Amino acid sequence: MRNLLLALSLAFAGSVSVSAVADAPKPNLPPVLLQMIRDDAIHQELRLTDPQIALVRKVLVEVDGPWFRARITPAEQQQAAIDALTDQLAAELKTILTPAQRSRLNQLQRQALGARMVLDQDVQRQLKVTAMQMAKLSDLFAKSDNRSRELQQSLSEGERTAKEVQEELSDLKESEVKTVVESLTVEQRNALAPLTGEPFDFTSLKRSYPLAPELNADGVTWVQGGPLRLSDLRGKVVALHFYAFQCINCRRNLPHYAAWHRDYADRGLVVVGIQTPETSAERSLDQVRSAAKSEGIEYPVMLDADSSNWKTWGNTMWPTVYLIDKKGFIRRWWQGEMNWQGTEGEKQMRATIEELLRS
Repeated sequence: MRNLLLALSLAFAGSVSVSAVADAPKPNLPPVLLQMIRDDAIHQELRLTDPQIALVRKVLVEVDGPWFRARITPAEQQQAAIDALTDQLAAELKTILTPAQRSRLNQLQRQALGARMVLDQDVQRQLKVTAMQMAKLSDLFAKSDNRSRELQQSLSEGERTAKEVQEELSDLKESEVKTVVESLTVEQRNALAPLTGEPFDFTSLKRSYPLAPELNADGVTWVQGGPLRLSDLRGKVVALHFYAFQCINCRRNLPHYAAWHRDYADRGLVVVGIQTPETSAERSLDQVRSAAKSEGIEYPVMLDADSSNWKTWGNTMWPTVYLIDKKGFIRRWWQGEMNWQGTEGEKQMRATIEELLRS
């Protein structure tokens, strides 16, 4: 029983899905394959060769942009995109990985899904899960999804703290594990171990977000310091921020970006600003250049007059800043003022920058 609980509780970050729509009780599988396949620890666990890693990255270039932009779409549309991209990725991996590597990857996916591995049709088939069992478990997961959505909403509205929300999400996850274990027969429980294999430490994973979309050159003008391509900045850490110079919230973040440039440029940080206009004045190259000068901006700045990069990145608000690691993967982002109402966002982002520079 202890090993069974361990196998079911080895859940990847985000196992408690929040993507089920309120009027559709069917729960969804979180995108664990999309999340895990980019991480070095997974590559090492699968014993991927350098050529295989290069082929995996080539596939990620195709799927990561649509996956990242899907985050701003309605839940049902988002899940449909995730499902399609997961299928595309899985099909490509079949041609890249050996049978032994594919088998281990399947085990890792099941571990990452935790209790929700029973939603996988292959797991259902091998465990011989009955319709009555699935009805009970699907109802459990759907209720967890609904509660998770409510918690996220309460967090965004300031009714609960992040700690309170995380504690209840953890309780939901534990409840799922307990109910799944109780719902399975002894025979089904015994069949679980071969499906999950040797436990893997998912806390060792660093990358779970997409590759940073390449900068779009269409309709843009480099105000200073360009042109740049993110692909040319491999080996550097990049802080890429979207702003509008007349936006007061953006202006309050600008001194932080300037400080990052001043403190870390010689250690390998590249700060890039993308001015995406909201007003007619912000479309004027002269006014953008003048504002950059008056704000003391010394790093590269692009005028994204047609908002092509804004759309490619799936932005929804000014300001937004992304941190990109040395291999080109997004590692963290922040929307809005970093130090809004006492929030220590700049401190947190700075800590991430230092971590990425060390790695």
